[in-house]
Amino acid sequence: MRHRLRGRQLNRTTNQRKALLRGLAKDLIRHEQITTTLPKAKDLRPFVEKLVTLGRRGGLHVYRQALSVLGDNELARKLTGTLADRYRNRAGGYTRIIKAGFRYGDNAPLAVIEFIERDVAAKGAGQKIEATAAVSDAAAPEAQA
Repeated sequence: MRHRLRGRQLNRTTNQRKALLRGLAKDLIRHEQITTTLPKAKDLRPFVEKLVTLGRRGGLHVYRQALSVLGDNELARKLTGTLADRYRNRAGGYTRIIKAGFRYGDNAPLAVIEFIERDVAAKGAGQKIEATAAVSDAAAPEAQA
């Protein structure tokens, strides 16, 4: 009987599952929108919403708690700064899950999980930097010729 047991095992041990949720939470906070499988998105939602609620309290202790979970100064700063300010007057429900069809290889149900009122420029910010560098490297020989 599964009385009072919540969450999914996701076919992983406890440590692997915690690491998976932390990694997904880092990516969601960094990019503000990610695509993953539907069960992972459903398990990620309460994990991230608790972090945002924690970040709303503010202060050094909260920053250090966020840092212990996320392990990245930049993300802890974003959580206690940008996201906390954005959701200051919101009572909860900081994320939304949108079903996104099925994956080609194994037909797994996909979902997009994103922050409500998200910053559109945050999605793919790292990819844009790499693409800009590749374009500037490709344009450099033309400029010399």
